[in-house]
Amino acid sequence: MTFAATVLTLYPEMFPGPLAQSIAGRALEDRKWSLDTLQIRDFATDKHHTVDDTPAGGGAGMVLKADVLGSAIDAARERQPDAPVLAMSPRGASLTQERVRQLSAGPGVSILCGRFEGFDERIFEARDVEEVSIGDYVLSGGEIGALVLLDACIRLLPGVMGAASSGEEESFETGLLEYPHYTRPVEWEGRAIPEVLRSGDHAKIAAWRKARAEEDTRLRRPDLWERYRSASGQSPSGAQRNKTRDE
Repeated sequence: MTFAATVLTLYPEMFPGPLAQSIAGRALEDRKWSLDTLQIRDFATDKHHTVDDTPAGGGAGMVLKADVLGSAIDAARERQPDAPVLAMSPRGASLTQERVRQLSAGPGVSILCGRFEGFDERIFEARDVEEVSIGDYVLSGGEIGALVLLDACIRLLPGVMGAASSGEEESFETGLLEYPHYTRPVEWEGRAIPEVLRSGDHAKIAAWRKARAEEDTRLRRPDLWERYRSASGQSPSGAQRNKTRDE
């Protein structure tokens, strides 16, 4: 089964963009995933193909129209009836590695990209659309967020990363930030690779990496650290983790 992505956007020329490069691009060429776009403007019914209007109640900016968006969403659902429809929005729930894993295990996604002041709220009442945010900041439109979401999903698809285990020890997979990495030269500007990583003792290396991951998470992301400490054998991404004696 190929992971199929449909992007609803006013700027279809932005796709595949960076997703045509590196591992995502190779996977696209190898048909491990597919990409289609729907031009939202094509679903406007007036002669000017109007997709937005002024906000009810007044205010700055313009709002994407519910009738146009509803028709675009319906068209996406006809193409992919089993795929969830996501709307990129700063008002949405934060995208997590757990949600990415769920999405990558499914048939694909349809992603609605907003512009201007956002969407007419009625589309969320009338259609089953999940609002998703990639962070606590505002972009000019949802297209960049859609690229981020798709990249996160694509790299988890079977056969996309070089080794099946490549994603298992990354940040957020075990509930921790990833441990630091080093490579040759052994010394650089007076700084040496930690001796334990040159020891060849795999048990000591694993222990060092786990300790550094825990320390960095505790210092840099206390919110993740608290969730990790309170978790019961299950990582936030959905991957199982082994409990240590001191947990």
